[in-house]
Amino acid sequence: MKKLIVKISWSGDNYVAATGEAGGAVFATSKTFEGAKKAFADALQFHLEGDEGDAPQWLVSGGYETEYQLEISAILHNLDGVVTRSAISRVTGINVKQIGHYAMGIRNPRPEQRKKIIEGIHRLGRELSSV
Repeated sequence: MKKLIVKISWSGDNYVAATGEAGGAVFATSKTFEGAKKAFADALQFHLEGDEGDAPQWLVSGGYETEYQLEISAILHNLDGVVTRSAISRVTGINVKQIGHYAMGIRNPRPEQRKKIIEGIHRLGRELSSV
């Protein structure tokens, strides 16, 4: 089964879900993470219904599963209210201001910084679950 890769980021005040693998670009936005996934599914369906033969056959036939890849901006916004950016800064060694820039999409982390953030979030999760 093929995978449809959908990138989710944060832009302005919304999550943005997008792919370029559908025989054209498909975008959707929402204030919530789950809302962005639902809005994307609706936008993809609308795109496929109006398809003029540009979409890959595996997509038109439904022979795919959707894989959401979250950018750091989306991950950090999804954690707002659950984990502070200060806590993420402490476990990653990345300055709080820089974490804020990543969260707002002002800057994108290099791959090694992204890895540090993901590992730091996982470490926080393990520490919280051990209590």
